[in-house]
Amino acid sequence: MANLSTFPSGYRALIVGASGGVGRALTQALCVDPQAGAVFAASRSGARIAGSHPLTLDFNDPQSVETALADATRQGPLHLVIVASGMLVDEAGRGPEKSWRQIDPDHMMEVFRTNTIGPALIARHALDRLARGEPDTPEKAVFAALSARVGSISDNRLGGWHSYRASKAALNQVLKTCAIELARKRPHAACIGLHPGTVDTALSEPFQANVPDGKLFTPAYSAERLLEVIDRVSPDHSGCVFDWAGEIIDP
Repeated sequence: MANLSTFPSGYRALIVGASGGVGRALTQALCVDPQAGAVFAASRSGARIAGSHPLTLDFNDPQSVETALADATRQGPLHLVIVASGMLVDEAGRGPEKSWRQIDPDHMMEVFRTNTIGPALIARHALDRLARGEPDTPEKAVFAALSARVGSISDNRLGGWHSYRASKAALNQVLKTCAIELARKRPHAACIGLHPGTVDTALSEPFQANVPDGKLFTPAYSAERLLEVIDRVSPDHSGCVFDWAGEIIDP
């Protein structure tokens, strides 16, 4: 069970991509945290998850993103925002490239829309809505987005997966840039990336054959570990990307 002890009592959280495997597990964990005051679950379908407030948004409709963030903060600012959406195989069934010869602009655009542009849109409307607290009693606030180890440029030794790798590397740059700006406006807040590990979800299912024993996580386990990382994060960590075990991933 989640227990975000470093957040203020009655904290307010928003999960974007709440209908996905990791997003749903994060939402469910936060809903049973006795510290939580309100949990908002945003997705294209407006999925209803027990204990949460459903919101509908679509990265293809920027106005829906702005409206959802306004609805989530109508009663107060947010202390935690997690963007848990992601795309590896697009809706046309096109998956990660094995060679540069397979690069397809339509597929790349779809992957970037979900993995990079979408989280950037959330940041645009969420960062100004993070909690400030009072000057003598600042309140912790975290903006996080699910990234991936394969987004690390220095760790790329295999090639392939051009669109997915590039979209996550670009996401990491967006998060780093936002972290620099956020430090000037809300020095108590952090903006981070999170690598959930390989999770047993529809996104990873076609690529699970080569996952080592013990490294294919359930959504609930991954969510629990990610929330532990978030609870330990401080403003000094803003701009970093962490894996599920709390280790920083090199850019």
